[in-house]
Amino acid sequence: MMGKKESYESRVEAYLLPLMEEHHFELVDVEYVKEAGTWYLRAYIDKEGGIAVDDCEVISRKLGDWLDKEDFISESYILEVSSPGLGRPLKKEKDFVRSLGKDVEVRLYRMRDKQKEFTGALSAYDAQTVTLDMEDGSQMVFDRADIALIRLAFDF
Repeated sequence: MMGKKESYESRVEAYLLPLMEEHHFELVDVEYVKEAGTWYLRAYIDKEGGIAVDDCEVISRKLGDWLDKEDFISESYILEVSSPGLGRPLKKEKDFVRSLGKDVEVRLYRMRDKQKEFTGALSAYDAQTVTLDMEDGSQMVFDRADIALIRLAFDF
């Protein structure tokens, strides 16, 4: 049984996918979340070379018109269409595939070896685990259930 949140996200995703193809964009994620008492419907889009404000505006306008017409979300919410940003979390299979061999940051719910954050090159993953090649040449395997967040790491 799909909850209201998942139902909204999947309907929006289904509407956006053909639009993404038409514009040669990638739909990274759709989320319907409550933050500080306000509902947000967010669509994260990307394309080769990065997404621009104008790209977000085109999609936002079409999505907004469609949402007004369909009117299936009962709560008031704020619609946001944006780039996933540099530190985007790895959520879907394609995110992991794209990130293989790249440095990722893993944040755990609980401490392990007296720390909660680890950075290393993503060398393997499956439904249960994520494996990182560490700078010292060792490998660390993390249970997915223990991971609060995994995202691309950046050197600034």
